[in-house]
This record gives sequence, structure tokens and C-alpha cells, in this order.
Amino acid sequence: MKWIGSLAIMLATVFSSVHAQNLSIATGGTGGVYYPMGGGLASVLSKHVPGMSATAEVTGGSVDNLNLINSGKPYLAFTMADAAKDALDGDGKFKNKKVDLKTLLVLYPNRMHVVTVDGTGIKSMKDLKGKRISTGSPGSATEVMAFRLLEAAGLNKDKDVKRERLSVAESVNAIKDRKIEAFFWVGGLPTAAVTDLANSPGMKIVMIDHSNEVEAMNKKYGNLYFKDVIPKSTYSGMAADNKIASVANILVANAKMPDDEAYKIVKAVFDNKEELVRTHQEYATLSLDGQKSASTPIPFHPGAAKYLKEKGAKLD
Repeated sequence: MKWIGSLAIMLATVFSSVHAQNLSIATGGTGGVYYPMGGGLASVLSKHVPGMSATAEVTGGSVDNLNLINSGKPYLAFTMADAAKDALDGDGKFKNKKVDLKTLLVLYPNRMHVVTVDGTGIKSMKDLKGKRISTGSPGSATEVMAFRLLEAAGLNKDKDVKRERLSVAESVNAIKDRKIEAFFWVGGLPTAAVTDLANSPGMKIVMIDHSNEVEAMNKKYGNLYFKDVIPKSTYSGMAADNKIASVANILVANAKMPDDEAYKIVKAVFDNKEELVRTHQEYATLSLDGQKSASTPIPFHPGAAKYLKEKGAKLD
């Protein structure tokens, strides 16, 4: 009868391996906000969803993340709404390769930072003409939005600026070394790398206003962007509130994710929100009221929608 016991153990092992949910969470660079938020999410899902094991992965950002969603492997991804819309429509950097994705959660607003330091002579978007700047790393939604913002300000990204493609951490190091004069970064508040620059001896941070460009961006690309403010208390040395453009961040998955899995992920996030806030304060902005179809260009996953409606969220 020993063989029966051995067979039972073998079958149980096979069954559990089939049903184990191993997820990778596509985040961004280590100097941004997606990465610590992704690490917190991985910890919560691994700890609180039975049978689920999640790990956070460093990536180039939203565009890379959406391509990973399209890979067929089990991924969750942080992304900006504008890049996600391009992926859904097969447009922009996703020409001829539509991504079948769904929203799990509407997260925090992603604030565009246009950052320079005292001494560069840059005080407005127009002053970027002829300057060496970074528009974000390849594979990032920072680059997508930076190009749109430059265009709205009447600047040609290829002719009017000398353009580098650096991550936020690389951009900060380059501006400290005087290799660039300004950089674009779309992220949460505060972004660790920008805090580092603001606190660096001999550096006085200057944040460039650009909220006037929102109307032109929305006219061309749809109502994805909204006027926002980075409060002057966010980074040391800011002289005034920074008037900016923002875009929603969303957590997405492949549309083929099983409904029960999507349901469990969203439930775990709301059930353990306090734990997530300890990993990054942007989780504090997460709310049921913020879960609206108008806040994301990507339809909600049926499993996510089921949980949210049970808790009283009015998605439409």
C-alpha cells in the first residue's frame, strides 16, 4: 500500500505546482516610485494570497512593462495611462502590436517633473531650446509624455534640443556632473532620485512650470492629462508650487488573467493598504472613489470590477 501513499504525495505535488500562482510585477528603475511600490505589492501578495508568489522586477518603465504583459508570461504591470492607451490601440510605440490588457486598479497621479538647477538659465519650457536634456529612459512612459510636452511647447524633440535617454537616477547624476542641463521625469511624490538632487550640496533645484501645455496635449492625444501641482514642500529648495501636467497611473494585467486571480489581487491591496503605505506613501492616495472608468482608458478586468462593485465603487 506504500505505493498508494507515494502516488498521493506525487499527485498533491503536481496539483499544487499547477495551481501555484507565480507572478512577476513589472515596475521601473530603482530611482523611481514604481519600483518600491512594486516591491511592497509583491510582499503583500506573497504574504496574503494563498498559493501566490510575487516578485518585483526592475524595468525601463511603462512601455517595457506593457510589452511584458504582451509576452504571455504572468505579469502585473505599473503603467501610465497614456502609454497603456497606445498599447490597447496599437499606436505610438506599439504600432502594429496591440496589447490585450485590462485595468486592475487606478493608482496615484503621475506628476511630470521638468527639472533643472540654478545657473543653467532655464526658467521656462521655451528656455530648453538648444539645451542638452534627458527625456527619460528608452522603454519609459516618461519619454512618451516628454515628447508630447515638448511638442505642445512648440519645440521639436529632434532639432531644438540635444537629447539624452537616461533614467531618473542617471539624469540626476548627469545634471550633478554638468553633462545635461535639465531632465524630464514622470513619477510619484516624492521621487527618491529628485530628493537626492534637491539635497545635494551646491545644487539648487529649479522646477519648470508647464501646465499651460495640457490643453494642447489633450487636443491631440485625448483627455489623458490634467493640470496639477507639485507643492513647494515636496523637494528642498523649491521656491514655489510647481504648476504641471499629470497623468493617471494604473495597475494592469493581461485580459486573459483568470477572474478569481484578479479579484484576489485587488482584494489583497485594499485589505492591506496600511502595509502598502509603509512601503511608499503614494499608496495612501488609493481609494474606492478613485476607481472610475473615466480615470483609465483601459476597461476594468471583470474580476477586479466584481470586487470593487461589492465594496461600493461606482465604476461608471
